[in-house]
Amino acid sequence: MTIEDQLEIRQLVENWAIWRDAGDWERFATVWAPDGVMWATWLQSDAQGFIEASRKGFDSGVNIMHFLGGHVSDVAGDHAIAQTKMEILQRGVIHDVEVDVTCIGRFYDFLRKREGRWELVRRRLAYEKDWMAPVIPGTPIPLDRDLLASFPVGYRNLGYLQAQLGFPVKRDMPGTRGPEVEAMYAQGAAWLAGDEAPWD
Repeated sequence: MTIEDQLEIRQLVENWAIWRDAGDWERFATVWAPDGVMWATWLQSDAQGFIEASRKGFDSGVNIMHFLGGHVSDVAGDHAIAQTKMEILQRGVIHDVEVDVTCIGRFYDFLRKREGRWELVRRRLAYEKDWMAPVIPGTPIPLDRDLLASFPVGYRNLGYLQAQLGFPVKRDMPGTRGPEVEAMYAQGAAWLAGDEAPWD
């Protein structure tokens, strides 16, 4: 592991967020491995499918932004795991009320060095905490409490908003603790040990 590897990985993570949120799809495609896969609440897809769905949403006005925080990477030869603190910020309309949802968590990235450069093989996320606020302060949001409670605590409000927008929200994504995040960590350890497909 070298500082150059760690810096390149951090740059890749930052490029992902900037290029995706800006709709710079040509450059966004360059961060992915040919076999890249993205798992998010609203879509689990190969990289090309994720790019196409993101572009379609961007063009139709879906408002999702990302903000990055602390970062750490573990490198073992040509494999690496990177974790990056992040916020997902999504705006949308729930029951005729415009809202902002903020979700805090981590990108958990499986990376491979190929032909001298790092590429993103698989992105998982741990969803840790979220909240919802009306865009116009003080506006009541008439939520369906049973539906809200049906989503995991780490992305309860985000899941509610995305479901209202028509997305098929996956309800067993990793959080701060529990079997889902432990399984993700086990896959990460196997990846660093050289396993090319620990998720199979």
